[in-house]
Amino acid sequence: MIHQSKAENLPLHQPIQDLLAYGTALLHDAGVEGPRREARLLLQYALQLTPEALLALSPRASVATEPFVTWVGRRAQHEPFAYITGSKGFWSLDLGVSSASLVPRGDTETLISALLDQLPDHNAALSFLDMGTGTGCILLAALAEYRNAWGIGVDVNPAAAALARSNAQRCNMAQRAFMMAGRWNDALRTGARFDVVLSNPPYIPTADLDGLMEEVRAHEPVKALDGGADGLDAYKELCCQLPLLLNRHGIGIFEIGIDQEPALRAIAARNGLEIVQVVPDLAGIPRGVVLRLNALNAGI
Repeated sequence: MIHQSKAENLPLHQPIQDLLAYGTALLHDAGVEGPRREARLLLQYALQLTPEALLALSPRASVATEPFVTWVGRRAQHEPFAYITGSKGFWSLDLGVSSASLVPRGDTETLISALLDQLPDHNAALSFLDMGTGTGCILLAALAEYRNAWGIGVDVNPAAAALARSNAQRCNMAQRAFMMAGRWNDALRTGARFDVVLSNPPYIPTADLDGLMEEVRAHEPVKALDGGADGLDAYKELCCQLPLLLNRHGIGIFEIGIDQEPALRAIAARNGLEIVQVVPDLAGIPRGVVLRLNALNAGI
């Protein structure tokens, strides 16, 4: 078995069983949940094997120690798994990730579920705007479902906008997904309106940031998390702009944090909007909120 203090002096190849034992022990000592599973997944990615192919190998088979040993060391520092491997699955897509943006989360897929509930015609030629696009995951998942649609993704971080652009190319959607850097809708042409406005904005109250998991607190971009003193700063801006961005029968779909629905209802009402649907995530927590212009704003 590999001794942890000897990791920097490892030979170029080691038996699979020894590498897994080393990785499991290192992750266990670091307090990483499911250390054996994570070590096996990291080895699978490092060797570029499917789970089945890795299982088919003899535990005594000798394999390259790198990049596994480096990767497991990074994971022991609680760096998110997706930042290490450089990719993350979201909806039906495999996306590139980097520290320029949040790692796509399963909870955010609730927004796509809400979208499909509201607009079941997959052939509709819709226009989308994704504000705070990050990896581009929400916009690209929406475009994967609506093949005749197009959209714009905007992010205040130019590196995130570049990552989203790269993911559009990766998903063969570069002709339908246009990414740009800007603060909310500031980069858009005046008067531009859309059928659907999507956003997973920062919504963690500033005082709660220190209580987040180390993977999030120490590695993911704070600007994409910090929602201000009450966690609602972004919603106040988004709801103010939404009536200027939606077509007459358009919808906005936002991700929200725990217990933020009542406050968002009040913010929406002050801006001529109403919440028409709230969709829970897999844990039953209200997560996706669908908004429309109220009857007066829509000219009905």
